[in-house]
Amino acid sequence: MRKLSYGISVSLDGYINDRDGNIDWTDPDEELHQFHNDRYREIDISLHGRRLYELMADFWPHVPADEGPIMREFGELWTAKPKYVFSRTLTEVEWNSTLVSENAVDVVRRLKSEGDGVMEVGGANLAASLIPHDLIDEYQLFVAPIILGGGTPMFPMLDKRIPLRLVETRPFNTVLMQRYVVDR
Repeated sequence: MRKLSYGISVSLDGYINDRDGNIDWTDPDEELHQFHNDRYREIDISLHGRRLYELMADFWPHVPADEGPIMREFGELWTAKPKYVFSRTLTEVEWNSTLVSENAVDVVRRLKSEGDGVMEVGGANLAASLIPHDLIDEYQLFVAPIILGGGTPMFPMLDKRIPLRLVETRPFNTVLMQRYVVDR
């Protein structure tokens, strides 16, 4: 069965963006960006919510030639990676993407059961719809040294606890990566 990983930059107080929706504090330096490139290579399928897809599609397929090799490499990786985009408002998607308007929980259950390897979920809203259904197997938090005081929380309100086991920590120049697996 495929594993589903949720990795995202998060403020020390648990937000993935500020009250105005800004994520400018999440820009990775070269070391962290290379780590993300290497990690993304290991992902078989990427799941995107509409907002994340639109943000990514606006930039990564069109990385300027004067950007560094790490940025250009991620652009190539992102455009080639199979993606499922969950949206009820988009009518088309590009860049090796499949548009899904059905229930995300049902689709993700099916995708998990159809093979091995690793999928990732991107976007707090999409992840929030999957977390209560025990569909996420691993959480990768890239904790930034900033307190935002409000914004979009990384985790939704839950009716029950989700026990986790810390399996890795790694300091970077700009963040602390913490990787947890769900302790089932």
